[in-house]
Amino acid sequence: MFTGRKDKSEKMLTKLDQLKKEIADLADELAVEGKEVLSKKGFTDEQQTNFQELFRNCFVSTADTTTKLLENGETYVFTGDIEAMWLRDSSAQVVHYLPFAKKVESIRAMISGLIQRQMRYITIDPYANAFNEEENGHCWEKDDTDSNDWEWERKYEIDSLCYPIWLLHRYYETTKDEHIFSAQVKIAFRRILDTWSTEQHHDEASSYYFRRTNCPPTDTLSNDGKGEPTAYTGMTWSGFRPSDDACQYGYLVPSNMFASVVLGYIAEYANSKYQDETMAKEAYMLKKQIEQGIEADAVRNLDGIGETYVYETDGYGNDVWMDDANVPNLLSMPWLGWCSLDDARYQNTRKWILSSKNPFYYEGMAAKGIGSPHTPSGYIWHIALSMQGLTSDDESERRQLMETLLATDAGTHLMHEGFDCNNPDAFTREWFAWSNSLLALYAMTYCGLMDVE
Repeated sequence: MFTGRKDKSEKMLTKLDQLKKEIADLADELAVEGKEVLSKKGFTDEQQTNFQELFRNCFVSTADTTTKLLENGETYVFTGDIEAMWLRDSSAQVVHYLPFAKKVESIRAMISGLIQRQMRYITIDPYANAFNEEENGHCWEKDDTDSNDWEWERKYEIDSLCYPIWLLHRYYETTKDEHIFSAQVKIAFRRILDTWSTEQHHDEASSYYFRRTNCPPTDTLSNDGKGEPTAYTGMTWSGFRPSDDACQYGYLVPSNMFASVVLGYIAEYANSKYQDETMAKEAYMLKKQIEQGIEADAVRNLDGIGETYVYETDGYGNDVWMDDANVPNLLSMPWLGWCSLDDARYQNTRKWILSSKNPFYYEGMAAKGIGSPHTPSGYIWHIALSMQGLTSDDESERRQLMETLLATDAGTHLMHEGFDCNNPDAFTREWFAWSNSLLALYAMTYCGLMDVE
């Protein structure tokens, strides 16, 4: 005799099986269409065959290997080879499913459930970057910070709050599903606004600290867990980068750009969906303060190139000149909605971050592209190659990137984290769903497979 709980669990399993089947069917269809496009573009038979298998595996990766449909209607999407759910990764892991959310009910329910889960996590603690499925106390390390048993890790990263709002906006624009605007979403809006406003004055007003012992310097914050000193600029402070490495200086420029974009969404929905004009005005004012801070403190003139953006700054005139493979980064600015592809400052910035002026840009016998201090020197990230393609309108560059992605999967027919630019068989993380999802999205864009009507 089955209990009601077991009956419900089996129903969830059935729904997950249905989701996997519909996504697998989509993957098969799109892989064939993409292969035909590559044939017309003159790719070799071997490249076409590799594309078909690589695309299919990457497209189904999130649904097949990292998704749990929970009994309360929420969706838990863990990152892959780590059991926890990152707010950032989980958003990016479903981005290639968004074009089908209106047409395919199981995909719509999956993404809607994920958004509600993310919003609940934000209301638990807006300073945490990764969470457990249950309140079980599992964690990466026992860190000295004000954490709770829901949290796998409490590294404060601006983009962890940006991504769920960005996903909500993309989901609503695709589906027009009014039910997504729950009471919990508005509470999450409130927590985000309060957090970002506080962190404009991190040194004076914030209670956040993070201390980890017996670790590399990039895994903890300096200055007794508070990070290096900052002066007020209008930007909002971040402890860590989207790589989960510590910021050298607390104003992480790409993440502030991302915050500006999603604050526009919060202002829009606070007004139109919740009829809260006060919250809308607050979000708009914070957006403008961040933009003014970027304009005043993150723009530099680079000899031979012109006006460009730095990666990090502190309000005291100290900067970090680099770009990291993880998104948000300077490379991703147009994709995230900060600017257009032809924006002059973006194009100037793109020139130096895709050159030896960026200390984490590597060129080798197998590939060239952006890596990260998070992985060994000389390792390029597949995420960065896909993002470079998504932010290019140059056909020769886009083709070269697709060829590189096809040639650097180490025969696994999956994407990885970083790989040796001279030897792609040397790589980190064989199970990394975010990287798979971004490859699928770039392939869909490159092959013109985004129109699902």
